[in-house]
Amino acid sequence: METANAIAAFAALSQSTRLEAFRLLVRAGPKGLPALEISRQLDTKPSTLSGHLSILKHAGVLTATRHQREIHYAANLPCVNALVQFLIADCCGGQIENCSEIVALLDNAETT
Repeated sequence: METANAIAAFAALSQSTRLEAFRLLVRAGPKGLPALEISRQLDTKPSTLSGHLSILKHAGVLTATRHQREIHYAANLPCVNALVQFLIADCCGGQIENCSEIVALLDNAETT
């Protein structure tokens, strides 16, 4: 991942409603959720949420697909993976033993 893309992703995630929406969609998995369901679960006005989802989509951390009259949003998991890899690429100067908590978290994610 390029530094500029990582900065755009972090900037998009640096607002509470957007971060909550992103985390909700990560939990929802690849199928994602309709915009109105995201709005309902976050107790946010659809018109307000629309702008937030647009920012997240523009930053590349969400995808959007139209299903008839409804837009479904989902976390862009390849982008999320690239962002995490960007963050830990130089972790601990190659001393993996210093990163045991991160490695354990990633190992747990692979087995579930």
